[in-house]
Amino acid sequence: MSGNHTGTEYDLSLIMDGNVQESGLPYGKILNEFVEAIMDRDKARIAAARTTILETLGEAAMVDAAATIAAFNAYTRMADATGIPLETPKAEATVELRQELGLESLNKG
Repeated sequence: MSGNHTGTEYDLSLIMDGNVQESGLPYGKILNEFVEAIMDRDKARIAAARTTILETLGEAAMVDAAATIAAFNAYTRMADATGIPLETPKAEATVELRQELGLESLNKG
């Protein structure tokens, strides 16, 4: 669930700084380790992170985490490859978030 639905405040800048534990995201450290292991294509780290998630959160959570990582990876690659622009309503709704995370700098090749 998002913070909008739960009323929980998350500090995403801490995630970008590598300080996941202080961000307020439940199980953020172990989930972030899974993301980073996958993005680094480090099979040993992936296996260890997967085991930690299985033991801590269960099989359904591990599958959900893996599916979420895969989906976001695919969406971004498809959008980038086809040149799909960010829709105006989404651009307007995410101005602060994109600035906070420094995402605009990624578009400057």
